[in-house]
Amino acid sequence: MSGFVSSVATVVRRRPQLTPLRAHLLAAAAWVLALAAIGHLATEAVSGQMLDLDVYRSGGEAILHGSNLYAIRAADSLLFTYPPVSAILAVPLALVPFEADKFAWNAMVYGPLLLAVRAGFRPIVSTAGRAAPVVFPVILAIAAYLQPVKQEAGFGQIDLLLLGLCLIDCVAQAPRWPRGMLIGFATAIKLEPGAFAIYLLLTGRRREACTAALTFGGLTVLAWAINPSDSLAYWTSAVFDTRRLGGNGSAANQALRGMVLRLHAVMAPDLIWLPVALLVGVSGFVAARACWQWGQDIAGITITGLLSALLSPVAWIHHLCWIVLAIGVVAGDGRQVRRILPAAFVTTLFLTTLPTWAEHTQSHAQLASLPGYLMENSFGLTALALIPLVAWLDHPVVIRSTEDGGELATQGDSDRDDHPYIRGHVSEASEPGLDLP
Repeated sequence: MSGFVSSVATVVRRRPQLTPLRAHLLAAAAWVLALAAIGHLATEAVSGQMLDLDVYRSGGEAILHGSNLYAIRAADSLLFTYPPVSAILAVPLALVPFEADKFAWNAMVYGPLLLAVRAGFRPIVSTAGRAAPVVFPVILAIAAYLQPVKQEAGFGQIDLLLLGLCLIDCVAQAPRWPRGMLIGFATAIKLEPGAFAIYLLLTGRRREACTAALTFGGLTVLAWAINPSDSLAYWTSAVFDTRRLGGNGSAANQALRGMVLRLHAVMAPDLIWLPVALLVGVSGFVAARACWQWGQDIAGITITGLLSALLSPVAWIHHLCWIVLAIGVVAGDGRQVRRILPAAFVTTLFLTTLPTWAEHTQSHAQLASLPGYLMENSFGLTALALIPLVAWLDHPVVIRSTEDGGELATQGDSDRDDHPYIRGHVSEASEPGLDLP
């Protein structure tokens, strides 16, 4: 993605004869093509079953009719697996025709995607100059075809909305709400965003972390008051039963636990998974905190988002929608080979269905081999590798004085000229939050 975008930007910048009219026409053409490509995906989704959306809708119906929320069966006999807050918020879905739900849900999916692309790819779009109005819709269209995003639309999932809530809560410089509230709200819907409360706490924003916890707790208590029996069933039983989620060992589960289950280990998988998850969690949050200290909040948010999926007992491919931000952070301004190559590789990989393709086409013996294991777990392993890569790429440029009074700078990225690391230390007055692009 980044290599192609950089080429487009370079071509446009090298054409001084490009008039404003031609620039507007190119931008309009790019937007038309991008919207057509996204519209094709939306049409496919609306014409399909959108199985997960049906689960949410069934949850809303259960609340309306007083049914046992954790015993209902939606399309394909899928169980409701989310906290009771999700079912209560899904009540409006049960009040309108399912086709109307499908159309509304698609709008909800692509809105946060646009926000994620703007935040993650801000450097490369800024570098594009006059080509920016062309580059941005191209990136947006490609991002829509990444497998996690494509599955979000096809299944009718909510992960991109949760991404948007967490992203806005973290980066808004002067929010009109108590910072942390949106993270708490997202966590009450689906537990994975709770990782961002840890991120707030580790980055010294204790009040904001408490706000997230109180919001989550308040909504959970409110749901308990509305539906005590289902709340009791969820928090004492359903939340611990990962079998309700489906085949934990299938290639669709790209969490650390899923990768461990596919090792076919003789010992109990949790004896491997829990120590690995602890190691990844500690090192990952240390990297996220370091990125925040370096003034690279988007990088810290990206790492936290990847951790939220990897550390979950089950993380389906659509949970990895954080890959959109990750590609943008890795690509940077698109002018360095060490950034372009990994960003292009990750983009190409996530445009494929390699994990599930391997699961369905390779024999057990092939999957047990190293190449088979790498293919079947390629998305999760790549997400895992991106954590140290993002931290390494966003390590600050350190400027120090030489003996003759001059300045010696370590080699770094050209997009870090205003980095808070000056002469080897972090500016205490640096603002961790960033303006929404």
